[in-house]
Amino acid sequence: MSKDMSMTWVEYIKANGQVVRSKERVVMEFGLTIIINNEHLTTAMITPLMEEEFIVGHLFTQSIIQNVSDIKSINISNSLAEIKLFRMQNEAESLPMVNSDFKVSHNDIFQGVKAILKSSIFAETEAVHSAGLFRLGAEPVCIAEDIGRHNALDKIIGYGLLHNIDFGHTFVTSTGRQPSEMILKCCKANIPVIATKGVPTTLAIDIAQTTGFTIVGMVRGTGMIIYSNPARIE
Repeated sequence: MSKDMSMTWVEYIKANGQVVRSKERVVMEFGLTIIINNEHLTTAMITPLMEEEFIVGHLFTQSIIQNVSDIKSINISNSLAEIKLFRMQNEAESLPMVNSDFKVSHNDIFQGVKAILKSSIFAETEAVHSAGLFRLGAEPVCIAEDIGRHNALDKIIGYGLLHNIDFGHTFVTSTGRQPSEMILKCCKANIPVIATKGVPTTLAIDIAQTTGFTIVGMVRGTGMIIYSNPARIE
């Protein structure tokens, strides 16, 4: 059994009122305490998969590090992550602009969204969000799952940083709505496009228009809505 799920006893109530006791798979959630240079940063509630990728991605999208080279060491034991950094940033930054001439076909968008919806964990629990990082042709670089869409995005960004991926020639797909924080994380990584079955917020669209980022939403059936910078979609 995967460590991201556990079995628990539940009671089913049928339409006729009959109660049946059975076991059900439930997604695990735990608090990962992150200590940086002996100081407590945060305790993040995550699914216990890809913890190192989450840490790297989270530190990057929060502007605590600028690259993996800022990290001296990461030691994860149970629910405690101790990180040593050569230096810390965490300074106020201007809005990160997307610097990429990347374009992607509408078919790649459909295929990328479909790829993250094939989760066996979601099929059994209906309790996770997914995010995927793709190259042209909807070639998967990394697909991650977590109880939070922000966490799943941090995981794939962390994976990309650890594997020297050129984010400027990739696109992201995600489950759920897309608030401003999701857009800012992508812009920080210089990822030019995000696509989802859900929708963005007004602030997310405003940020995308300013930064040169493309948001594609309502990717369902044979249609989609391009909310910003449509020239990137072929």
